[in-house]
Amino acid sequence: MSKANVMSTTPVYVFAKWQVMEGKLAAVLSFLKQAAQKSRSEKGNLFYHLHQSTSDANTILVYEGYTNEAAAEEHRNSDHYQEIIKKSIIPLLENREVIMMTPLSD
Repeated sequence: MSKANVMSTTPVYVFAKWQVMEGKLAAVLSFLKQAAQKSRSEKGNLFYHLHQSTSDANTILVYEGYTNEAAAEEHRNSDHYQEIIKKSIIPLLENREVIMMTPLSD
């Protein structure tokens, strides 16, 4: 199997850590609920989990799984990602870190 074929079948996991601006948490959580619902219905989505820090409510971690890099790319190019995440949520964040990963073999 070629490297391209292996990569097309390798799951991709996304860890997005967001630091929400003071006073903007309710808005971000409302938008995030919409984004999660739409993202979970995408064909290549494996899961879309939302987490909130126990020590700082304004710290949100989004943990997403996609069947492969193409599915993750399709997610980033979707209308709902562009409208909800890029245009509505990102302007309400102080900081945003996104890490994309693939599993290591045992």
